[in-house]
Amino acid sequence: MTFRSKRDRTFIGFISVAIIIIALATLLPAMFEIFTQVPDMTAVWITIVLFLLCTGFIGWISFDIEYTFKDDYLFVRGGPFRSKIPYEDITKVKPTSNILAGYRILSSKDALEIHYKKALTGSVIISPERQEVFLQVLVEKAPHIHLMK
Repeated sequence: MTFRSKRDRTFIGFISVAIIIIALATLLPAMFEIFTQVPDMTAVWITIVLFLLCTGFIGWISFDIEYTFKDDYLFVRGGPFRSKIPYEDITKVKPTSNILAGYRILSSKDALEIHYKKALTGSVIISPERQEVFLQVLVEKAPHIHLMK
């Protein structure tokens, strides 16, 4: 069973501001070059390509987020970042609003922190769309976990 990541306005706003800042840092100098002097078209194309690569990567890691229940593990994927979390390694799950620290693959403030034994940072923070159903499936797969409210 696969769950998509929940998206909220705060996250969309944050990503939009990041893309605007990248656009100002890359495209504004390119436009200034085009309109004020004889443009070096190679430099202009390089900045446009850099803008597209940066925004494409941000879009990929921000909007291509899934949490999939496999037979033996929870597969968490956000763009190129992937984690296989064996059910037997999960110790506890708790709601969290602290989404700025730690290993996180999410797109909402309404998040769950999954603690597991072999995590580099001790946990992963995720934001499944249907959180109650996600927790039900997780408890079915790993009945030993401690759910905190």
